[in-house]
Amino acid sequence: MAKIRHLAIKAQDPERLVRFYENTFDMEVILRRETGAIYMTDGYMNVAILPLKEGDRAGIDHFGFQVDDLEGIFGKLKQEGIEPPTPGAHNPPYAEVRGYDPEGNGFDLTVHGFDREEYQEQRAKVTAPADA
Repeated sequence: MAKIRHLAIKAQDPERLVRFYENTFDMEVILRRETGAIYMTDGYMNVAILPLKEGDRAGIDHFGFQVDDLEGIFGKLKQEGIEPPTPGAHNPPYAEVRGYDPEGNGFDLTVHGFDREEYQEQRAKVTAPADA
């Protein structure tokens, strides 16, 4: 079963937004990236606070599902006429792939979860054949 476990918000002032979520909802910072992205958690949900890039507007950027079976989800997407998501060049620390729904809303998919940092290179080591 798929569960929403991640939300990404683009912010004009990421540090102010982080302080707000820390002070108001007791969320905890779990990762700060060189890109300026700041990841927070409440112990269940992971929230990424992303700095605005030129041309962006503040607000929800994408959300993420933790799933049991990526290939099964890919099959369901194909039935809906949606191309299966790909890892992309942004190498997110929590999600394996990013896709888009029929309205163009971005979603991340992960099997390993949004609770621990893991990049494509680390996932490749885990899934690589022993004789590789």
